[in-house]
Amino acid sequence: MTNLAFPSNEEDSEALPDDVLFLDRRRDERAQAFLGIHFSSFSPENLLRRVEEIGNAKRPFVYLCTPNVDHLVRLDREPELHDLYANAWANVNDSRILETLAELSGLALPACPGSDLTQALFESCIDPCEPVVVIGGTEDVIEAVRKRYGLSDLRWHAPPYGLRTNPAAMAEAAAFVAANPARFTFLCVGAPQQEILAKLIHTQERAVGIGLCVGASIDFLSGSRKRAPQWMQQSRLEWLFRLLDEPQKLWRRYLVEGPRIFKIWVAWRKSR
Repeated sequence: MTNLAFPSNEEDSEALPDDVLFLDRRRDERAQAFLGIHFSSFSPENLLRRVEEIGNAKRPFVYLCTPNVDHLVRLDREPELHDLYANAWANVNDSRILETLAELSGLALPACPGSDLTQALFESCIDPCEPVVVIGGTEDVIEAVRKRYGLSDLRWHAPPYGLRTNPAAMAEAAAFVAANPARFTFLCVGAPQQEILAKLIHTQERAVGIGLCVGASIDFLSGSRKRAPQWMQQSRLEWLFRLLDEPQKLWRRYLVEGPRIFKIWVAWRKSR
């Protein structure tokens, strides 16, 4: 891997026992509650290895959520969404802002951005000849990813807009995943649609592999959207880069909704 934010962590790279491979939360002391979600404190490197192991196991479908500030603000407003994260194989922190708030709370919650995980999987784990499923994105994006990685069996389904309120379209997307078995299924239709879809697929028990709720990650791989340079990511300024890149689309998320995370965090600290 090159230019990926997946640093080594010797302590965390130690193999976990088989009985916590699927993160039995009663025994996995690395998992911890923070702001209403049960996070798994993988290092990025260990997460990559675990995701590959789950995909290779060919077990019934499980899914990974990558909550960030936007997810937690929405969760505070719509607590009925908690079940989506409670049923996930794992929830990993997608935000350096959350990483900082966790540190201030005495918790270790390494940032494992879904975009970094997606790139690492395509560059170091996925064979160009194996089936890969993507839900979401546009034809141009899919073709760019197919060409970049020389993929010969990329299976794509594009649900309509308004997926969350369209049960028929949601069922169609779930059926597509079940009909196209693959180690890795990338769910890229935005939150909370992708998490709702992931839970539906998991509940139906007809699919295999692991579903990755990774939002705009495929867009970044295709080059249709730009990621912040490393120095901005490490400085916890990726949100500012995205705001400046797409101000009309993201101003409300980052300038109105996002700051609510600090009020949520303060209330959580007081309740502990």
